[in-house]
Amino acid sequence: MIATATTMGPVYLTVSDLERTIDYWTTQIGLEVIERGGGEASLGTDGRVLVAFREVPGAQPAPRSTGLFHVALLLPERADLARWLAHSIRDKVALSGASDHYVSEALYLRDPDYHGIEIYADRPRELWDGHVERMGTDPLDVENLLGVLDDPATADWEALPAGTIVGHTHLQVASIPDTLAFYRDLLEFGEMITFPGQATFLSAGGYHHHLGGNTWNSLGAGPAPAGAAALERATIVLPDAAERDRLVAKVADAGQEPEERPDGVQVRDPAGNALLLSV
Repeated sequence: MIATATTMGPVYLTVSDLERTIDYWTTQIGLEVIERGGGEASLGTDGRVLVAFREVPGAQPAPRSTGLFHVALLLPERADLARWLAHSIRDKVALSGASDHYVSEALYLRDPDYHGIEIYADRPRELWDGHVERMGTDPLDVENLLGVLDDPATADWEALPAGTIVGHTHLQVASIPDTLAFYRDLLEFGEMITFPGQATFLSAGGYHHHLGGNTWNSLGAGPAPAGAAALERATIVLPDAAERDRLVAKVADAGQEPEERPDGVQVRDPAGNALLLSV
């Protein structure tokens, strides 16, 4: 199995208007600009990069291709999610969904380039550990969530809190069996729950999921065309170079030519999604 300490890292996206993107992700989502220059920007919390953008003027969304379904920002506490929801209500942030997944509570949005975003908080692990098969999608009890705040109308909110991480990355893929063959059988993620022909969720260390793959919008589809507003790569963070090199060797033995990059080694899943294996 893949090392239990494996986590997810930054997601890299192309966008049509970098200034518009930065404004949205800072004022609406609550990230801070960590680095910017040369038509690129990295955003995150407390110095940790969570998402990075590269401007491609005129780029158009490609929602029916393989690529990103959503990047999921995991908040440290349920109260943090309640404060973010209160902010979204006060500041009229448009949501595309709000769900109770049994393992977590989640809010969904799309940025100006139609990139999917999930902002969520986990339920205590002891409530769902060993029972991830119960993970589903029910309506979120918004009143109950906001009830953790003294007064949602005046609850303090300036930005996402320190400790926010990329909890998981959910991808659009072309085939569930091919996705399992790559992430489960080759990279050795644990298969947590699969809906045959529709979606699969995988993790390291028994987490409910670090990676999701679905065909809801992309069954049989190919990668986004060049110049689209799309996923450039997602990041899998391994605990050490030995584990990274072990997995890179497995991918190479399977017939790929992994690409050395300054920040890691890039490989691709069967749908063409690029993955940076880093430490």
